[in-house]
Amino acid sequence: MGFRCGIVGLPNVGKSTLFNALTRAGAQAENYPFCTIDPNVGIVEVPDPRLQAIAQLVNPAKVIPTAIEFVDIAGLVAGASKGEGLGNRFLAHIREVDAIIHVVRAFSNDDITHVSGKVDPLADVATIETELALADLETVERAVDRTAKAAKTGDKKILRELDYLRQAYTALAHEQGLQSLLKNPQASAALKPLCLLSAKPVVYVANVSEQDLNDNDQVAQLATHAQKIQAQVVVVSAAIEQEIAEIDPHERDGFLQDLGLETSGLDRVIHAGYVLLGLQTFFTAGPKEARAWTVVRGATAPQAAGEIHTDFERGFIRAETIAYDDFVQYQGEQGAREAGRLRLEGKQYVLSDGDIMHFRFNV
Repeated sequence: MGFRCGIVGLPNVGKSTLFNALTRAGAQAENYPFCTIDPNVGIVEVPDPRLQAIAQLVNPAKVIPTAIEFVDIAGLVAGASKGEGLGNRFLAHIREVDAIIHVVRAFSNDDITHVSGKVDPLADVATIETELALADLETVERAVDRTAKAAKTGDKKILRELDYLRQAYTALAHEQGLQSLLKNPQASAALKPLCLLSAKPVVYVANVSEQDLNDNDQVAQLATHAQKIQAQVVVVSAAIEQEIAEIDPHERDGFLQDLGLETSGLDRVIHAGYVLLGLQTFFTAGPKEARAWTVVRGATAPQAAGEIHTDFERGFIRAETIAYDDFVQYQGEQGAREAGRLRLEGKQYVLSDGDIMHFRFNV
């Protein structure tokens, strides 16, 4: 399934620069507000060295990684809900993403203007979160009006839905957020069709200078805020990430080591997204293809099979399963089978990250 991320932030915080670095898409990135008007969309392969190790053992005709989609929209400013800047109409482009990547400026540079006149990550976060909440407030208000009319029939289910919508409206109107309400599974289910932006998981990407990659007081403040709302924080230098994207792939590891980095910003953003959304990877491997698939943690074998094809889930019989470490240690399926490390799992089996699966089904 992969996942989709919408990139938000104030103008000139490095959104489009980061988007270019992550996707190598060549989106326009200039030192003036609102240079991004139409949304930029890029699909990126999720780097996973395990897939390459599997492919070396299987020697398949094709190697297919899972993917992540990034959607970069115009920068928001205070008052966007009332038409300031370019307004908030661009938010419609990210209503259906799985998570929000909120790019926050945490670097000083007199040559790059800041729409508020000063660098203050927490103030910037508050501005964006207010605008997302105001956009959601409009959405919920329309839903309340619509549901109130339907509730005149006295249908108990619709009345409950109306109650949750009114609770959401009150929470948003009083800047309380939706986190408490969303802990109620029934409320969460009632609000899900609205695709509310302030209900989506958030990864804060702190864009810092190269000198501040490992030590930045403003990032520490952002991390404290993120912890309160169970968000993730990734520290990157968008300018450096763009350099990484432009150099030869074979030279990237050395370049990262010179900077004191273990992985690229892309890797860290994807990892944060997987943690935030509770995702994991399983693999299929054979002569035709070696492929990575994404499922939620806690997924059962039939649910994983359904990621490949609905018929696989509907007609699931069993799954031949090999742990990744065993697959590598015993040099593939045959070696794992001979070593007794291939298991037959049924419908109740819950996948582990990295499992190599072969599904048996009948429809």
